[in-house]
Parts: sequence; C-alpha cells; structure tokens
Amino acid sequence: MPSDSASVAALNRPADIASTAARLESGTPAFRATARAMFVGGFSTFAMLYSMQPLMPMFAQDFHLSPAAASSVLSIPTTGLALALIPASFLADKVGRKPVMNAALSLAALLMLLGAFVSSFEQFLWLRAVFGIVLAGLPAVAMAYLSEEVAPLSLGHSIGLYIAGNALGGMSGRFIAAVVADHFGWRAAVLTLGVIGVLGAWEFWRSLPASRHFRPVPFNGAELKRDIGGHFADGGLPWLYVCAFLFMGCFVSLYNYLGFRLLGAPFHLSHSVLGFVFSLYMVGIWSSAWVGGMADRFGRRNMLWLMVLLMGLGLACTLSDSLWLMVPGIALFTFGFFGGHSVASSWVGRRAQRGKALASAFYLAAYYLGSSAVGSFSGLLWDHGQWNGVAAMIGLGLALLMAIALKLRKLEPLAV
Repeated sequence: MPSDSASVAALNRPADIASTAARLESGTPAFRATARAMFVGGFSTFAMLYSMQPLMPMFAQDFHLSPAAASSVLSIPTTGLALALIPASFLADKVGRKPVMNAALSLAALLMLLGAFVSSFEQFLWLRAVFGIVLAGLPAVAMAYLSEEVAPLSLGHSIGLYIAGNALGGMSGRFIAAVVADHFGWRAAVLTLGVIGVLGAWEFWRSLPASRHFRPVPFNGAELKRDIGGHFADGGLPWLYVCAFLFMGCFVSLYNYLGFRLLGAPFHLSHSVLGFVFSLYMVGIWSSAWVGGMADRFGRRNMLWLMVLLMGLGLACTLSDSLWLMVPGIALFTFGFFGGHSVASSWVGRRAQRGKALASAFYLAAYYLGSSAVGSFSGLLWDHGQWNGVAAMIGLGLALLMAIALKLRKLEPLAV
C-alpha cells in the first residue's frame, strides 16, 4: 500500500501519466483495499451520525423535550453536514481526496467522544453541529473518489459496497446505542460510538490507496460556474438531487419516530428489543450491493422505480398494529431505500462528465437536507397525528419519488 509520500507524489504526477493509469477492476487487490476502506468509512460515518435515533426517547424524557425537539440531535448535524459538503468538495479538489476524508473521520470521532462529557443538552447540540460540519469531508468526497478510481463497469458494485458500509454502520450504531443506553445510559452509548469512530478512522487511513486519477486544481470561479451550470442543465442530475432529498427524508422520518411508536402502546418494547428492530438495517447491507450490481447489468432506469415501489409496500405494512406485519414492512422499506440510494448515487457518478466531486456534493447536500427538513417536519405531524401523520408525510414523498423515477426511465443515456 502506498505511503504518505507516495500519495503526495501521485497527486503531483503529470496529467498524462495519471490519466493512463488503469482503473480499479472488481477482484483486484487494489479494488479490495479500496472497498474495505470505503466500507469502514461508510460504517463509521453512519454509526456515529444515526446512533442517536434510538436515544431520542431518552433525550425527550431526561430533558423534557417533545419528539420533534429531541430529533434535533439528528437534524442539526445533518444540516451542518449538508451545508459543509460543497466547501468540503472544493477543499478536496485542492488538497486531495484521501487527506480530506482522513481528517473528516478523525475529527468527527474526537467530537463524538467529547459528547459523552457535556453538562447540558444545548452543549451536546453544539458539539453535534460541529460534528456534522467536519464529518462532511468523507461523504462529500467518497463517491467522487470511487468515480475517478474505479472502472465504469465496477462502479455500481463499489458504490454499493460503500453504501453497504453505511447500512451496517447505521444498523450497528443504532443497535449498540440502544443496548448500551438501556443498561448504562445515553452517555455510555455516545462514548462507545466515539471509540468505534476512532477505530474506524484508523482502519480507513491504513487501507485506502492513494488517488491515481486525481489532480489538485486551484479554485476557479469561471470553471465552478460552468460546472454548476452543466450539472443543472443536464436532463437527469437535478432530478437525481430531488430523489436524494426525498429518499433520505422518507427514510429518516420512518426511523426517527419508529422508537416512539414501538416504545408506546400497543407494543411497549424495551430499548434493547428496539435495538433488535433497528437491526433490520441488515437487509440494506445486502440490497445496496446487490441492487448496485443489478443496476450495472440491467440499467439504473429499470431499477429505481422498483425500489420506490418496495418502499411504498413496506410503508403500508407499518400501519398495522401487529409486529408480524410491521417488522417485515420495515425490512421491505429499508431494502427499497438502500437499493434506491445505491442506484441514484451511482447514476450521478455516471452522468457527471466533469466536476464529479461537485456533482456528488450536490447529491449529498440534497440527501442530508432531506434528512433534516423532512425528518423534522414529520415530528410536527407526529405531535398531531402520531404514526398515521408521519406515514402520510412519507407516503406523499414516495408518490413524488415514483413520478420522478418514471420520468427518469425516459432519460436519454449519455454517449460514453
């Protein structure tokens, strides 16, 4: 594996040498090292970010908050993350993909550790805000790195593996936080996730190969304007950004208030059992990689609408008061979300002909803004209509997603 000095040398190679380097193909040692690093990076990112969801009822009880106010432990960092994605992509264009991702994951892990020692909910929120801002460096750059370094026919698989890490991290973070908090309190849960973040940051730094197809470039306002104009003039990219907003908004809305529903009547589950319900994220680990590969084979336009349909069917099952229907519904919804996100995010990498980091940053900014905006608004609907109100909001989002997915089926492919 290249040393840091080799990494710097790679970033400063002439363009013609960098451009002729072979891209990573599935099955090669370099591809496996990249996949491992990105899997761990995605795992750590989602574990630290979304482990707060099963703790929201505890925050609401301990600090006398409404469910919507308790959800700020997630909406505030995701807002900071969304706003920092574009600046992080600019920084990565100048200093390199790997240094920015390394710094982002390391600083986020440190802030997670500090969160266990705050003296008030307000202090915790401030730390979560800064956490979201610094964490932006990894998701802002990850898909651009993969789009540059991985061969086109392996891109869907590689991004699927990265998103599979997100899924496992989201599941594990929620499960660990729920179980630890049930026995030792939310501070112990936050500390545990901070330690996991530190270990993940070390493995990411150790495993990720240096870029071979990246060239540092200075900020250029004219080129930025041209890239932004090109992205929003494209027939597909703006709609994929809207998909990101709606996908994540619907998904976070379901999981934000799932704990409140299952801890209350008629289920009355414990936090530990709730952690097992959150382990349904496991289906996302499989679906993201599998659906990503299917999209490479059969086309993204033919897979996206199917994933939205699965989410809708899963949502309908969650309206039942029977766990025998609700749990499979959550699993189906989760499968559809991770599959759809894998398809849409890899589609952005394929359609962006230049400014790939910026295109990915726009996608993820919409993705996390959806988490903040729709997730918080759904809390207000919970206050008025409980789960039926949240489900109505999600149903509207899925209807819009289906309309966009059907529109994208008619999108003219780019000539490659």
